[in-house]
Amino acid sequence: MTQNIYDNDTFFTGYSQLPRSVGGLDAAPEWPALRAMLPDLQGKNVLDLGCGYGWFCRWAVQAGAARVLGVDVSEKMLAQARSMGNQAALGYARLDMEQLTLPPASYDLVYSSLAFHYIEDYTTLLATIRQSLKPGGKLVFSIEHPIFMAPRQPGWLTDAQGRKHWPVDSYQQQGPRISDWLAPGVIKQHRTLGTTLNALLHAGFQLEQVEEWGPTDDQIAQQPALAEERERPMLLLIGCGAP
Repeated sequence: MTQNIYDNDTFFTGYSQLPRSVGGLDAAPEWPALRAMLPDLQGKNVLDLGCGYGWFCRWAVQAGAARVLGVDVSEKMLAQARSMGNQAALGYARLDMEQLTLPPASYDLVYSSLAFHYIEDYTTLLATIRQSLKPGGKLVFSIEHPIFMAPRQPGWLTDAQGRKHWPVDSYQQQGPRISDWLAPGVIKQHRTLGTTLNALLHAGFQLEQVEEWGPTDDQIAQQPALAEERERPMLLLIGCGAP
């Protein structure tokens, strides 16, 4: 079973104070780039894996989706999502992505934001998603970039000239990485960029767009702290199709 760190009281309290938890999609700086990968949702069936507070689910309904299902392993996240509004086209379910089963050829879009890097059996998850998509369906997701997931130690190093470096440790060594982020002992699954992309190809997806996300000039002007995200990619955004 996926580690359910989001139901940890300490973690959930810290997570609830993050800007994207308070401000939703508009507070996520990568959202414009991720949104640009999405198909037209009018009349479509949509699945959000790792839906969290349901920000994307509600946006998809507003964008015209006929049916949206948000899935998460965390009861606390789902309770928060439900408390933020119920719509006839929207439903939520508590499911573990490590044990996920989905009806075949049912969805036009499967979406996920910052959740797949918690999943150990990534290849099985992709196979499950692939068979659940209708012909011409799309998978669009974001994860922490593999470079960001393999630091030698938390935070940046600064050299004698004052230049900042993100030290990478054992990048080719794939598997669990444990960090203290919002709570002790958070487990994420490190995979190289090659493994991440090749698994999609082997599952039968067609890669359409891959973005090693970085902030725009306008975003940095509005939020100067984002400038450090240009020193190394923090997020990986991927859009692919199911022919």
